[in-house]
Amino acid sequence: MTTPVPGSECWTSADLDRMPDDGLRYEVLNGQLVVNAFPTPRHQWVIKRLESALEAVRSDGYEVMQGVGVLIGDDEPIPDLIVVSGPIDWDGRGIPVEQVELAVEVVSKSTTLQDRMVKPVLYSEAGIPNYWRFEFNPFKGQLPGESLPVAFVHALGGDSSYEPTHRVAAGEKVTVRTPFEFTIDPAALLP
Repeated sequence: MTTPVPGSECWTSADLDRMPDDGLRYEVLNGQLVVNAFPTPRHQWVIKRLESALEAVRSDGYEVMQGVGVLIGDDEPIPDLIVVSGPIDWDGRGIPVEQVELAVEVVSKSTTLQDRMVKPVLYSEAGIPNYWRFEFNPFKGQLPGESLPVAFVHALGGDSSYEPTHRVAAGEKVTVRTPFEFTIDPAALLP
């Protein structure tokens, strides 16, 4: 297994260039290497549907991308989907955090802790204005009668932490206005 640069106790985004192309997904979160298996077909279907829906209504000056690393200091998390503003270095290793307007995570069994706890803190401290999380599996805190999937929409508050703006269960619709106007019913994302 590859280890961090000698003399370094932490992984950095630059270390990802040395990782093998072996079917695993590598990220650096808080100086730690995080390795996950590739997502399930359902997970990828949901991302594809959400990307298509966002792409259909995106404003000029924005791009919607999936599976691209976000450069936050020495960290490089890979959100499931991002909305980016400004010019893009199409051959760069990732997207600078200053250009990310929205980070989206679709929670998998293998990414639950990172998607609910670690990444939102990292994203908010880095100043990403919007964070959405989609829950497709039963979860602690699910409301009685609440149909899956459930979308949790957050916006950056004055204290640099995310504040919930919407909680939307399948069969309900919500319109968000940032980074651009978008109406979604989480049920529409299912295969």
